[in-house]
Amino acid sequence: MAALAPFRALRPAPSAAAPVAAVPYDVVNADEARALAAGNPLSFLHVSRAEIDCPRDADPYSDAIYAKAIENFERLKKEAPLVVEEAASLYAYRLQMGDVTQTGVAACFSLDEYDHDVIKKHERTRQDKEDDRTRHLLALRAQTGPVFLIHRTEQAIDRVVDQVVTSQRPLYDFTAPDQVRHTVWRVDAPHERPLIDAFSAVPALYIADGHHRAASAARARQQLRDGGARAGEWDTFLAVAFPAQHVRILPYNRLVTDLRDRTPAGFLEAVRQRFTVHDGPAAPVRGGDVSMFLSGKWHTISLGHASAGAATDRLDVSRLQDLILNPLLGIGDPRSSKRIDFVGGLRGTGELEHAVQSGRAAVAFSMHPVSVHDLMTIADAGGIMPPKSTWFEPKLRDGLLSHVI
Repeated sequence: MAALAPFRALRPAPSAAAPVAAVPYDVVNADEARALAAGNPLSFLHVSRAEIDCPRDADPYSDAIYAKAIENFERLKKEAPLVVEEAASLYAYRLQMGDVTQTGVAACFSLDEYDHDVIKKHERTRQDKEDDRTRHLLALRAQTGPVFLIHRTEQAIDRVVDQVVTSQRPLYDFTAPDQVRHTVWRVDAPHERPLIDAFSAVPALYIADGHHRAASAARARQQLRDGGARAGEWDTFLAVAFPAQHVRILPYNRLVTDLRDRTPAGFLEAVRQRFTVHDGPAAPVRGGDVSMFLSGKWHTISLGHASAGAATDRLDVSRLQDLILNPLLGIGDPRSSKRIDFVGGLRGTGELEHAVQSGRAAVAFSMHPVSVHDLMTIADAGGIMPPKSTWFEPKLRDGLLSHVI
């Protein structure tokens, strides 16, 4: 079963929701965060990426950064203001971007279920990123950004959520600068228990985005337990759970800085010796094809049909790694190699072209997106997807609903 619990949200006053709301901390680098928060003292990036208010050469993992996050958090509570709800509640959270609309349930979810794989993972986490978010969480004593969960369709959940959003006025309803509309409703008392009961029929939840946030919540709980803390708010983590059929995965593309010891013509010939290659579009139109930008031109590489092996091994990102990046370019571990970079989401193929034409990369690979079905199948089997396999869009915002521990 999937257990979820109401929580007393720390949230901004309605008039401050739009300026407070910020993109997740890990989808922008420090310079991008500075630009997004420029001129907006209420942006939650001042809390989630406090290094933007420190000297550019400051160590992002230094004591000063976490102290600044605490200072900015306390200031934001007063200036926005951020207010803790009097009563614990569940929330409906809708994201709308173009023709994509997805409505999920914001709540606190069980870390016991996370530990026992009722809440399933499909990515490995990095120690340094876990360390950072665990320390950030414990410094603030709050989970300030929700994990993005998905679940298989349950008509009972859809029915209750539809009743909530059609019968109540939203707490927040605004369109962010990236044209994503964010609407949040508080679930009223008559719908709360039916929603909790409906989730009890869900056999599993899947982390879509936020593996490091969930892992950090689990680590923070363990540290608090080791310090003598008894059961409390830290036994759960903040998340929004969406029906899987409503969410969209975009491709996560690859840039490689050099061609090892080959010229562009030599590399293209090496690829041709292994695969069918022809002129093609910037984005592959089907699974099994990869688009490659090399020397100012797009090519389509047909990897062929993969029928054998584990589901993870049959993914296009796995096959690109195993068949081209490793044997032809010498990139053995994309997690640690400094010669590969990843471009996801709405940045599109134009950024791939620019990176190659500007000399920042020697070759770019545009991928066909992984399906939600593949993600859940791999997670059900206990598999781990390659790094940077999925980019979910639209994304939740930090700062709208925080969970104080």
